[in-house]
Amino acid sequence: MSVDINHLTFAYTQGGKPLDPTLVDLDFTIEEGSFLGIIGHTGSGKSTFVKHLNGLLTSEKGAVVVDGHDLSVKAERKTVRSLVGMVFQYPEYQLFADTVFEDVAFGPRNMKLDEAEIKNRVQNAMTLVGLDPERFSERSPFDLSGGERRRAAIAGVLAMHPKYLVLDEPMAGLDPLGRREILALLEKLRTESGCTIIMISHSMDDIANHATKVLVLDRGRVRMYDTPQNVFARAEELQKIGLSVPAITKLCIEMNRRGASVPTSICTSEAFLNWIREEKKHA
Repeated sequence: MSVDINHLTFAYTQGGKPLDPTLVDLDFTIEEGSFLGIIGHTGSGKSTFVKHLNGLLTSEKGAVVVDGHDLSVKAERKTVRSLVGMVFQYPEYQLFADTVFEDVAFGPRNMKLDEAEIKNRVQNAMTLVGLDPERFSERSPFDLSGGERRRAAIAGVLAMHPKYLVLDEPMAGLDPLGRREILALLEKLRTESGCTIIMISHSMDDIANHATKVLVLDRGRVRMYDTPQNVFARAEELQKIGLSVPAITKLCIEMNRRGASVPTSICTSEAFLNWIREEKKHA
């Protein structure tokens, strides 16, 4: 199964008239179990695109098909929304209940599940994000730290058991520890439960270290759709559209400029260390 984007084009309207398209002829497939990193300059269409993945936005041109369910068909959207979980920027701002338990339980209750199943899902989701149910269930979400609130908000989405998890800048505003915790959670979700991760990020290092595929959007069009290694090897092209590359790639570029011969496809510290080890073997 997969998410198939079929020639999707979308334009917002103003005064009943369409504006210039925000998305233009997007056509690719997001494979089940992958970690898709989405990058692009401000205004490139990233957030507009991900809102199409569960029908928050729909277009008459092209289609988004999730596990065979076409979101252009209104009757299919409820099914897709049970498959696709959405985490927007600063999701903790959407916390509202008196306790963490009730906040996390909101989605499962809307799914009309029985109380035993709701309790089971809430406890499992809280445990998964690193919030001990015994310690945190009865606490007010507004008494938590920033990182804890972010994890509580994500737990509310996970409690609905999404097959695809879409996140728009999930580490925005977090300190380094909070960032590492969220990324570790996403990796755990993907490797242990098979959840497909679709993440918008401005951090090229996070994308390089975690994504299996990278989507580069430029003025609403697909500029690149490839592995992190192949995308970041095109550093000059990325820089021309206002994007950076991972820190280790910048180092490799500088080493090449100074006369060394380093593969431009290196985009993680691990890959760089592996290259050094291989070089030592042949020295």
